[in-house]
Amino acid sequence: MPYHEVRTRFLGNIASPDLSASPLATVHSLWGGQFPACESVDAANEIVGVLINGLWNSLTQHLNRSEPFHLISMPIDATVFSVAAYALTRQQELDGFIQGLFNGADNLLLPTRALRAVDILAEARLKLAGIQTLINEPAMRARQHDLIATAEHLRQMTPFLEHEIHTAVIECSQARHMMLRSRRPPRRRFN
Repeated sequence: MPYHEVRTRFLGNIASPDLSASPLATVHSLWGGQFPACESVDAANEIVGVLINGLWNSLTQHLNRSEPFHLISMPIDATVFSVAAYALTRQQELDGFIQGLFNGADNLLLPTRALRAVDILAEARLKLAGIQTLINEPAMRARQHDLIATAEHLRQMTPFLEHEIHTAVIECSQARHMMLRSRRPPRRRFN
């Protein structure tokens, strides 16, 4: 799985209202439910440390409303290869985010604004897949003005996707926080 997809999967899982979501389980899922074979316990601890103490913990800053998440920065040119690579990367980022957010569940109760953001992201994901299909059409490859327009469309789409991801993260993390708070036993006062 590419780094940009791991990043968004972690972010989705961090914000997930599914209370069973956890960093170790997410790391475990990156290798199909098993940890990678390592030469030593120290090597395994290093992998987990880099992913959890490094990447996971750094992504928690995006639970703050004033720290929006940014998709991986990459150039895009009006070439078939560049447009296809850009669309694929954005699609993988959205796939990772949704997979992390849902944490393996088919259905998840999401706050209204988060649900609307997820629906928009799902629609954008379909458009990105469509662009990848279209870009491989011989007619599209021959029309430079279409490549220029598609590259510009993708470039403009990125901040829009970041905004929707940020909305989902904030709304879902607030819902998760409220669920966790409601599960705590009430404090007892002793006189």
